[in-house]
Amino acid sequence: MRSIRRQVLSVMLGTFVFAAALLGLAAPASAHDAAESSSPAPGATLAAPPEKVSVTFNKNPLGIGTQFSVKDAAGAEWADGPVEIVDNVATQKLKAGGPAGAHTVAWRVVSSDSHPIEGTFGFTATSAAEGASPSAVPPTGAGPTTSAGVPGMGTPQPGTTVTPEPSADASEPFPWSLVIFAAVALGLLVAIGILAKRRLSAGTDDEDTDES
Repeated sequence: MRSIRRQVLSVMLGTFVFAAALLGLAAPASAHDAAESSSPAPGATLAAPPEKVSVTFNKNPLGIGTQFSVKDAAGAEWADGPVEIVDNVATQKLKAGGPAGAHTVAWRVVSSDSHPIEGTFGFTATSAAEGASPSAVPPTGAGPTTSAGVPGMGTPQPGTTVTPEPSADASEPFPWSLVIFAAVALGLLVAIGILAKRRLSAGTDDEDTDES
């Protein structure tokens, strides 16, 4: 009987270790938010500089500590005003009259789990924006600036969160990893129970046989 109990305890301990390992593997996958796409797309070639740029995330970022910088090839800053956050999209308006050439977008947001995340992407405009001066000189005061907190991010712009209208697509993704973990753990517990019952029954039959 003692050997059977030891075997059952060993199986149960192994099951709990296995279940904890599954949970540990599932947790990092959803630990931090991430950027899913941007507008313009990274490396895109446009006819003229856009009126705004945006980054779409897999979860809704917080409306604090948001920074966007949009610089041309000369290092002039073209971001205009605060960043607007609607659901999981952060949008930065640009100043009018942007020049032709390469542009670099650097962004930083605070994710839904309070961790700052950042990234960069670039696009190219083949022509200057409508209303740009012939020499494509940036507006007065739009020279390159540097944020002390984030190198290369430009002038920090406070984020503003806009309350969106209710939408069926605005719900949080369902935590399927937890459901799978619970199902696996339940199946293992059921298997352990059946195995333990069979072993105990076999031990009882052996004892009855020895006594007879």
